[in-house]
Amino acid sequence: MRFTIDKEQFSKALNAASKAVPTKSANPILPNFCLTLNEKGLEVLGFNGDFAVKSTVPYMINDREIIRNAGVGSTLVNAKTLAEILRSIEGSEVSVEVIDEAIMKIDDGKFSSRLNCIKAEEYPDIDLEPSGTTFTISAYEFSSLIEQSAFAASQRDQRGILNALHLEAENDKLIATATDSARLARKECPIDSDVRFAVNVPAKAALDIIHMFDGAKNVTVSIATRKILVFFDNTVVSSSLIPGDYPVTRSIIPTMFNYTLEANSSELLGAMNRVRILSMDSEPVVTIMMDEEEVEVSARNDASGSATERISTFQYSGERLQVSFNSQFVIDAIKAVKSEDVVICFLGEMKPFVVKNPKDESVVELITPMRTF
Repeated sequence: MRFTIDKEQFSKALNAASKAVPTKSANPILPNFCLTLNEKGLEVLGFNGDFAVKSTVPYMINDREIIRNAGVGSTLVNAKTLAEILRSIEGSEVSVEVIDEAIMKIDDGKFSSRLNCIKAEEYPDIDLEPSGTTFTISAYEFSSLIEQSAFAASQRDQRGILNALHLEAENDKLIATATDSARLARKECPIDSDVRFAVNVPAKAALDIIHMFDGAKNVTVSIATRKILVFFDNTVVSSSLIPGDYPVTRSIIPTMFNYTLEANSSELLGAMNRVRILSMDSEPVVTIMMDEEEVEVSARNDASGSATERISTFQYSGERLQVSFNSQFVIDAIKAVKSEDVVICFLGEMKPFVVKNPKDESVVELITPMRTF
């Protein structure tokens, strides 16, 4: 295998595939990139056993030649070492040649190095072809769906069902739900496809996928029995699904409320961030006291002291109410709804409450209050 390639495009492909390369693995093959030069271009593949990324550098982009002096073939090379070498090279083009299937020579005309490499036959066989239920959605819509929901998944149990983002499609809608049992986030968006499915995608994998879009306009999603594949531009990403039944969550989101607070998102976020400096050590607990005349955000710590701030711009409906909560959960929820103003709806002091965008009913954030006595 040999080729001369545009360094910038090569680096982009390596950066994408590196997101699936483990830093440590019981399988010594997995910390390698699998490089394959074929009629499509240079394919760079990374895989950690559950998550795979293949990014293809084409021979031409528009009228510009990206790969030349090509000789097809494939090899495995240490991912970290190759990425570091490419970052350090100053030239705009890089020449690569694999010698006797054992040595990779890298040269930019000024710098030259030789890396040990392995026969590509040693790499796991990974099927990255679309199969099962398939639909296309705008990259913006899919990113928003994931960003506004996946953060609420549990980060403690790496294989538990609460570590998943539950994706389901029905009635021309795609719905994403995540919960760690103390909070829940749900977002839906329309899709131009009459597909039906319900799967559990690792939340971290879902977030990793959307962070790779980098200007992509549309993505194609394929749902198979045990994996999800996402195709965009010259990249395909595959993630194993988490088996099991996701908790039934629709019935726990209330629709009728006794108290409603509407406030400026930035002002409320600023107040919570300031007062929670004095919150309890174990968790950033903040208390909000509300009535029609005043809204006050406070926190206290018996060892350090207390802090209080009044909100100046608000509209409150209901009798006087005081609610305590994990401030990080509410901060995350307000950021997720992406609105200049935020509406928080309450049933009572110890009942789960809802954070909403007043102009967008497609996203709902549910949070469980905390006792402070």
